[in-house]
Amino acid sequence: MTLAAFVAVVMVHLAAAISPGPAVLMAARTGALEGWRTGAILAVGLGLGAVFWAAAALFGLSVLFNSAPALLSVFKILGGAFLLHTAWKMWKHASDPLVLDARPPRGAWSALRLGVATQLANPKPAIFFGAVFLGLVPPETPPPVFAALLLAVFVNEAVWNIFVTRVFSLDHPRRIYIRLKSTLDRVFGGLFALLGIRVILT
Repeated sequence: MTLAAFVAVVMVHLAAAISPGPAVLMAARTGALEGWRTGAILAVGLGLGAVFWAAAALFGLSVLFNSAPALLSVFKILGGAFLLHTAWKMWKHASDPLVLDARPPRGAWSALRLGVATQLANPKPAIFFGAVFLGLVPPETPPPVFAALLLAVFVNEAVWNIFVTRVFSLDHPRRIYIRLKSTLDRVFGGLFALLGIRVILT
């Protein structure tokens, strides 16, 4: 695999990581509500979830989905259901008053699990990585290059979402979020619901 091909894969994935989706929305909300440290741990979980999908694509999960479409349908339904459940919780508690001192950030393990679950709930990365890796990564690529690709995927996802959670944890964006909490939680909840429905139907 040439250096140019390696850079192309990394940059295409970075563009996908930056585009708005469940990961970015969850990072933004966690940063605003629970601070950048909790958001950073969540971002690590998002990175680990992306690595799972990338590794699965490298090791043939896309081939499995092609040969057993029903399995992909199950993944889509489960992932969509998780996003819809998250949307319902956001909408249900949107009007709850936000008292930050009475709502300490979640623990590190909880934040990590939420990050991984959010990333795994969306099977779109499986299709994305399958298409990108099958198209740009030659089958004879040596294991060290595979490992470097997985590391790049983790760094792209984790660093971008740490940036997002950091921005939303700053005083000015955070004050805006707190002031508009009810509206923004419903907007975020609506976006998660739309993403969940899209995952199930596409």
